[in-house]
Amino acid sequence: MRVMLMHKSTPDTEAGIVPPASLIQAVDAMIGDMEMAHLFRDGAGLRASSLGVRLTFTGGKRSETLGPFTGRNEMVAALGIVKTQTREEAVEIATQLAAILGDGECDIRPVTEPWDLGFAERPAGLDTTRYMLVWKGNAAWEAGALPSLQARSALAQLLKRLAASGVWLQGEAFRPSRESKRIPLSSGKRHAVDGPFAESKELISGFCTIEVPSMAAALPWAERYIAAVEGVELDIRPLYEASELA
Repeated sequence: MRVMLMHKSTPDTEAGIVPPASLIQAVDAMIGDMEMAHLFRDGAGLRASSLGVRLTFTGGKRSETLGPFTGRNEMVAALGIVKTQTREEAVEIATQLAAILGDGECDIRPVTEPWDLGFAERPAGLDTTRYMLVWKGNAAWEAGALPSLQARSALAQLLKRLAASGVWLQGEAFRPSRESKRIPLSSGKRHAVDGPFAESKELISGFCTIEVPSMAAALPWAERYIAAVEGVELDIRPLYEASELA
């Protein structure tokens, strides 16, 4: 099974403060160990919500709110990463998705790149930015209801076209939070608690996807994660496989 370890924003990440070298080294070491164990699949971080836009789709109409965001319903149902020249293009892609998926809320924020952390210069001539589209869950999704077969077929066709054009890079859908675990902030030793979770008001800040035999097998890596990225809440979310969404 594929599991996403997802950490939440802090005042520092929302202020755009670059993480200390010790944290970056600890995360790099963790990912290196995941790769040696042949279970690391993907990972990314997000920049501050002040650089993003929140889209709300209601009755076929779109409203936009510029960041920074105040956390409210931040229970993630799905996410995707696109590569576009402007944020407005990413907004239009989200609007095409909403035309298929229906009413909902989507946050769009730029993905953190090495040059954002001072590790490298932005490549000369690079005129695109990676943006993450974060779709929020609702009661139906939390109950395990998937979009209709017709909607899933239309979505697959749209994503295929976007991928062929180099715009759509990847996407994931999350299983209901009742199948998840959370390691909340607390004093002393921190323990994982079982879902379901009524809500989450903390914004997503970054993630790491691993493939493990079970949720139990993911827990030691989650503990390693919060040891590397201190002072954050961490969700352990199982993902749908492509075959389940076909």
